[in-house]
Amino acid sequence: MERDYRPWGCYEVLAEERDHKVKRLVVLPGQRLSLQRHRLRTEHWYVISGAGIVTLNDEEMDLRVGASIEIPRGAWHRIRNPGKADFVFIEIQTGEYFGEDDIERQADDYGRT
Repeated sequence: MERDYRPWGCYEVLAEERDHKVKRLVVLPGQRLSLQRHRLRTEHWYVISGAGIVTLNDEEMDLRVGASIEIPRGAWHRIRNPGKADFVFIEIQTGEYFGEDDIERQADDYGRT
């Protein structure tokens, strides 16, 4: 599978069908994704390794191995890796559309807003 590298780490698409998309994401130590939302999909995250802190709207929660969280359509969210090891999670997208252009960024450490 081909990896897509980002400033925060990388991801691989594990499955892509008409009604869902599954990714494996790796967030490097000290990095975080942009604060973003999606209009056309929901996401379900399941932690494989490491520990992270998820922001979901105005709430922050710790996520550890075996934990999962539902990211509703339209919710502002991000994940950050405060640890010294990679944070790895599986993302299951369901909805109407799964393109990268369904990302609305509110804040980004890498100038992509």
